[in-house]
Amino acid sequence: MKLHRRDFLKTAGLTVGAAGFLGRSTFGAETSQPASFILGPPRMKLGLVTYNIAKDWDVPTIIKNCTETKFQGVELRTTHAHGVEVLLSKAQRQAVKKQFHDSPVELMGLGSAFDFHTPDPAKLRADITATKEYILLAQDVGAPGVKVRPNGLPPEVPKEKTLAQIGRSLRELGEFAAGHGVQIRLEVHGKETSLVPNIKTILDVTDHPNVGACWNCNQSDLDGAGFDSNFDLLKDKIFTVHMRDLYLDEYPFRKLLNGLNAAGFTGYCLAEISESQDPVRVLKYFRSLWLAYQNLL
Repeated sequence: MKLHRRDFLKTAGLTVGAAGFLGRSTFGAETSQPASFILGPPRMKLGLVTYNIAKDWDVPTIIKNCTETKFQGVELRTTHAHGVEVLLSKAQRQAVKKQFHDSPVELMGLGSAFDFHTPDPAKLRADITATKEYILLAQDVGAPGVKVRPNGLPPEVPKEKTLAQIGRSLRELGEFAAGHGVQIRLEVHGKETSLVPNIKTILDVTDHPNVGACWNCNQSDLDGAGFDSNFDLLKDKIFTVHMRDLYLDEYPFRKLLNGLNAAGFTGYCLAEISESQDPVRVLKYFRSLWLAYQNLL
């Protein structure tokens, strides 16, 4: 069936310029390797972050829409309409777990907004304690991971001190989470902390097998020594991936997917994209591009 691109772009809230891949391709510029670089069938999975396209969906709607669009899993972002929060009772937690268990959609993680860069010791301890409560929630609802993040570097504190503080905090959380069957996934996030070498420093300080990175497809991944060098810094520590709109020409999504497959990545690539008036259709297009970038269509 012939695709009507103008109808899709209008529905998805995109412009022809923004979706330039439809008129021209930068695939050759994105990758220094031919298509044969992909080493066997990719084993990674496709999922959804409920920030922002699914922020107003309850759990049954998330399961229904992910099933229809063939998204295999979901990361539930805190504060959103599905209401999977630490205030849930034991019975409510079990109900959430059962809904996903009885469906083809995996609750692959919870997305928190906790960060550990504050210079205030009391706030730092409060954030660590709150994250532990969130880890217990993840265990109860059957989510095998919790996403956390840094969110910047306080200008009044030396960078090295803050990075080390975040790393030590994550080690404590990794040790706690390991006892509950939950991973800690550090999002490559925040002003300056989103620079991949800084995330590498944090994870080196953490030095715990239960703590890894959530690659975030930031434009800053291309900074410094470039994408290849930055990816190599973290490729063995990537637990999950957050992906922006795949039509964006400025980011080497195809090279990223090839690199993940070559590194033996078997986790989730998660669509973290904007709201749409036709979200199911947009997610179907996202999945098609994700497969096409891996030569699976």
